[in-house]
Amino acid sequence: MANRERNKKILLELVKRPDNSVCADCGAPDPDWASYKLGLFVCLSCSGVHRNLSNRVKSIKLDFWEDELVEFMKSNGNVSAQAVYEKAVPAYYYRPQLNDCTVLTEQWIRAKYERKEFTGETKYPPISYTTGFYEGMLWKKGKEKAQFLKRKFVLSEREFTLTYYNKENESKGPKAVIPIKDLNATFQPEKIGHPHGLQITYQDNDHTRNLYVHHDSPEEIVTWYNAIRAARYAYLKTAYPTGSDEELVPKITRNYLKEGYMEKTGPLQKEAFKKRWFILDSQNRKLLYFKGKLDAEELGVIFIGTESNGYSVKECVPKHARGNKWNCGIAVGTPERQFVFMCEQEREQREWLNALRQVLSRPMAPQDYSIEATIKFKR
Repeated sequence: MANRERNKKILLELVKRPDNSVCADCGAPDPDWASYKLGLFVCLSCSGVHRNLSNRVKSIKLDFWEDELVEFMKSNGNVSAQAVYEKAVPAYYYRPQLNDCTVLTEQWIRAKYERKEFTGETKYPPISYTTGFYEGMLWKKGKEKAQFLKRKFVLSEREFTLTYYNKENESKGPKAVIPIKDLNATFQPEKIGHPHGLQITYQDNDHTRNLYVHHDSPEEIVTWYNAIRAARYAYLKTAYPTGSDEELVPKITRNYLKEGYMEKTGPLQKEAFKKRWFILDSQNRKLLYFKGKLDAEELGVIFIGTESNGYSVKECVPKHARGNKWNCGIAVGTPERQFVFMCEQEREQREWLNALRQVLSRPMAPQDYSIEATIKFKR
């Protein structure tokens, strides 16, 4: 008969090993669940997905473990499972991290263990995001209206473009042909109000444009995301032929460092404060602001340089505040002017200060100077 306490102790020792000390799927520390079908250790959140896939899971601490199951876990573990199920993950495929949205993590788990997309076996027909061409219908938010309408999208790795059509009749031509060069895609389920909400951002005549899309199928929207990443990766390999994957992969797509509402006043700091939605794109050192959080085009953009180049970020109390409802101030200094923003709460103020200082403290790269020059020229 199995010794409950002894087996629990063995499992707790196994999960302390460096190879097993984080969730096999999302990287969360101290996983306390395990799939005794696959022989790997996972967090509570990922265990729910495995349970839905019939990958038989148990709690390390709460459930009873038979001797043979413990022996199976001893002879396997996260590294052994990953050697099989993650043998051939493409460099561009997004590996979800702790706190990523549910649809990314769930589809990563399904791609690995249900669809077995990364075992290295040749599949026919090929997996959609590997073909360099993808097309289909997505629900897209209108530029002026909140309504989402079905639109056809076409992604071409050969052309390095993402094209979409306003009407199903393609004879009128595309509504927009978006270069992959400056494109970003990030999941925004809460912001968009849909569990599969994706924000696509690109440059259009020196303005930042946002498209908000979703698809009813979680597999389809994640396929779109990774197809976009595949095209972006191919572009980066062309643009930076000597770049290593370690250098290029972080540039494929990015989540924004901080987003949220702040109040903003004008250049004289005597104008009335107005509520605006801000996005801090740390990779491009841009603080963008919009009238609303689902606006298609920004109202303005502020470059965040370094202290040695005349930029600063600090807490402040504005002298001529007018019309502001919030009282927690932030001053962002540039060589040209000072910007003053107001946050609703001290916590938000601290978060914005920390995020802005993180960008401020990072040395400027050669491409940052061209971004700075473009923003100054726009003004």
